[in-house]
Amino acid sequence: MERSETAGPAAGAPSPSPSLKPGAIGFVDALVIGLAATSPAYSLAAILGPVVALVGIYAAGTLLASFVPMLLIASAFYYLNKVDQDCGTTFSWVTRAMGPTFGWIGGWAITLTGVLVIGSLAEVGVRFGLLTLGLDELADNQPVVMAGAVALIALMTWLCVLGTEVSARVQNGLILAQVGALLAFAVVALVRVAAGDAAVGAPAMSLAWLDPFGAGGAALTGGLLLGVFAYWGWESAVNLSEETSDPASAPGRAAVLSTLILLLTYVGVAFALVAVAGTEFLAENAEEEEFIFGLLAEQVLGGWDWVVLLAVTTSAIASTQTTIIPASRTALSMARRGAIPPAFARIHPRFRTPDVATWAVAAIAVLWYLGLSAVSENALFDSLTALSLLIAFYYALTGIACALYYRRHLLESVRNLLLIGIGPVVGAVMLLWLLVESVIDMADPENSYTGQAWFGMGPPLVIGIVILAVGLVLLAVSRVRGSAFWAERAGVADPGLVPGGAREQR
Repeated sequence: MERSETAGPAAGAPSPSPSLKPGAIGFVDALVIGLAATSPAYSLAAILGPVVALVGIYAAGTLLASFVPMLLIASAFYYLNKVDQDCGTTFSWVTRAMGPTFGWIGGWAITLTGVLVIGSLAEVGVRFGLLTLGLDELADNQPVVMAGAVALIALMTWLCVLGTEVSARVQNGLILAQVGALLAFAVVALVRVAAGDAAVGAPAMSLAWLDPFGAGGAALTGGLLLGVFAYWGWESAVNLSEETSDPASAPGRAAVLSTLILLLTYVGVAFALVAVAGTEFLAENAEEEEFIFGLLAEQVLGGWDWVVLLAVTTSAIASTQTTIIPASRTALSMARRGAIPPAFARIHPRFRTPDVATWAVAAIAVLWYLGLSAVSENALFDSLTALSLLIAFYYALTGIACALYYRRHLLESVRNLLLIGIGPVVGAVMLLWLLVESVIDMADPENSYTGQAWFGMGPPLVIGIVILAVGLVLLAVSRVRGSAFWAERAGVADPGLVPGGAREQR
């Protein structure tokens, strides 16, 4: 039986009025937002030391290996967006391919990733902003930093509500600052190495460092988990598909290209820093996380060390804003399909943005940040560790949904089989394997920042289990309330619209 319907925001339900603003941004804006959402400078600073501590000289190769599942899942996002330009992305696609229960859980995972990380990003932005200005004493004052973080979240949320065009203009400036600073840092580091000015004991540069399997074993697995966190966020561009020119193609292309740009940036900087500083220095300072760039900046750039501090500042500020986008758009998509209360589907009549969903995500993120900070700073870090569970889960779910939704078209060409079927499934299997490894690792309290057992397990795993449990309870409540959403059934892509149309066959 064949049924035609609009694959956009209101598939199977009446559209709210007003709607999101079509054509508000273009391809370049979407690309910038996808890059900014990953917070390149902050993410690389946060994971570089721990990765080197695990794999040594093969840090760049490990980041290369981490890129593989990201590219394969980016392919899934590209092809699913071609047949369903819905700002809910994974939520909408998984619902179509696997049914409403899996779709709801996927949407819940995306929304909670934003809630977990927004506060920490804002804190890093404020702290490094103060360090960049030379206000070190204020940067060490936790109440001041926390107050600044809450104010920054409020400001970034307000900019998101003002309009997608405003958000894009802000991001265009911020991304140039951070990526430019990172690349300049890498170039200067390599020049110093070439001039014989590397740290004492630093290894001689070798292309063998790019071997993605050089470390092998448990060390490689741990490095891959950190790498996945560093790449996470590029799909924010696809969450804006309803507001992007050429919505069936541009957001997906932006997502794929952003992963490639991140690959070059991450691998290049990691390679350069291992060459100039040596693995011993990076490993010894692994616990410094994002502050490791501050330690290296003076050594590499001398009096220009503020450039790297500024890069981390702009990176965290930019990501504070762009991380709100996927969570709020997913909540909007869920609400207008009837999966969560309809209040979250409200769109501001003037700015054409989901104002209720945006402010709600920010408010919950602030409460989470303040609550865990009151427990301890380590508890907040443990909540960030739990992010890897959610990320691996909803990325893997998307890869599987792609193959299922296109399953009647996989044998039509070699390209379809590889890019729509095998590729996304392989990416999903890799991420599920990392998910299992994460659970095993997080079960041991000694592998947490807190170092204490919660209910006999590591705090990150407990946080992940609680998030899943709360999601299942809310899912059950939504089912009891009843809506047309829960009557939806899994379907397959309409043969006539596989190149980029908007109907489906059921």
